[in-house]
Amino acid sequence: MTSDKSFYEFISNGVPGPEQKVDADNAILPARKLAFSRFKELGLPTIKTEEWRYTNIQRYLKDAFTLAQEEQGTVTAEQLKSAAIPHLDSYRAVLVNGRLQADLSTLPSGGKITVSKLSDAAGNAQLQAWFDKHPHLQSQPFAALNAALFADGLFIEAGINASLDKPLHIIHVYTASTNAFIQPRHLVVLHKSATLEVIESAVGLSENAIAFVNGVTEIVLEENAELWHYNIQNTVKNSRHIYHTSATQKADSRYHHFNFTLPSAELTRNNLSVALTGSNTETNLHGLYLATGTQHVDNHTFVDHLVANCNSNELYKGVLLDDANGVFTGRIHVNQDAQKTNAFQQNNNLLMSEKANINSQPQLEIYADDVKCSHGFTVGRFSEEALFYLRSRGIGAEAAKSLLVNAFAFDITDQVHIPALQDFLAEKIRQYVAGAINN
Repeated sequence: MTSDKSFYEFISNGVPGPEQKVDADNAILPARKLAFSRFKELGLPTIKTEEWRYTNIQRYLKDAFTLAQEEQGTVTAEQLKSAAIPHLDSYRAVLVNGRLQADLSTLPSGGKITVSKLSDAAGNAQLQAWFDKHPHLQSQPFAALNAALFADGLFIEAGINASLDKPLHIIHVYTASTNAFIQPRHLVVLHKSATLEVIESAVGLSENAIAFVNGVTEIVLEENAELWHYNIQNTVKNSRHIYHTSATQKADSRYHHFNFTLPSAELTRNNLSVALTGSNTETNLHGLYLATGTQHVDNHTFVDHLVANCNSNELYKGVLLDDANGVFTGRIHVNQDAQKTNAFQQNNNLLMSEKANINSQPQLEIYADDVKCSHGFTVGRFSEEALFYLRSRGIGAEAAKSLLVNAFAFDITDQVHIPALQDFLAEKIRQYVAGAINN
């Protein structure tokens, strides 16, 4: 594919239209049709599109792709070991190209929290109230494409006052025998006063083919609900990923999102947006991106303060090695009615190579006059003084740099309140930094 037109031909000719993909009585069929029309109207972004000016998505679409609607491949328990988090006690949901694999999963049962295939819930008329309703998704062409043509995904619903005794670990497996465009779709709904911990990680099995993942997760938090959401992104080098995570928070709800982007996918684009629609909400967004080689990592966040008395805190940190390229665009919007808003955003970056690059754009849009808001951006290199201090005490160069990176990342990893996950991330950071230094 070399142009928008050829990509549209791929989409139009490669798969049936939305009305052919689902049953005629499917509750979300109208939303699929609207999304497909929206995608064609929006068109593919270019570097002239403001939100994509630092990420030339066109060059990642030049390869020939098929839509991996049915292909699942064979996945074994042995292959899933690379996604294991040592000493983590959790439930487990395994998805292959967005499809839940019951035989490899250990799901909660008998309670008020259900984990099922989105396709099984698609006939539920209540789903119309949640599916593709987040306002920030309406302007995103890849999110529209996903809504129109996704094959399957997860539907997680937590009833009133529901909670789990341990986290839910979702393992995404992406596999294809030929270059594939994979589009999982997930919906998470927490009803009043429900609480949940979710950990997401990924396994890439397509060593000889490109897996282009275009995923969307919609989250609805009703009154006083609380979600801890950890997303660990590390697959194979020839994979490409666009993620949309969009949350809606009602009054008194709390959303804690952690995004860890690790080597080695060649492209990772994270669109994270939160709409605060009820008062007295709390939103905490934490991100750590570690990029090596020629990896390109692009984080876009949008916190939309729509009502009064809400708090948001955002801290993203990046460590860039070799020829890696990073992008951070963080937007905070404070509506005129959102008085008594507290909103803070910070992006700090550590460049470990002369060729590494970061483009950062923290943004504040404030239309209320009784608020406390701030944002900032820093970029720097290793402290030679700190490195010398460690070396003078018998610590080798590799170990010293790993220690300094872990210290830099501590503000993020220290907020992880699952000890096994915290240890896992610290070890992963050490391994990746050591590997990059040795190469």
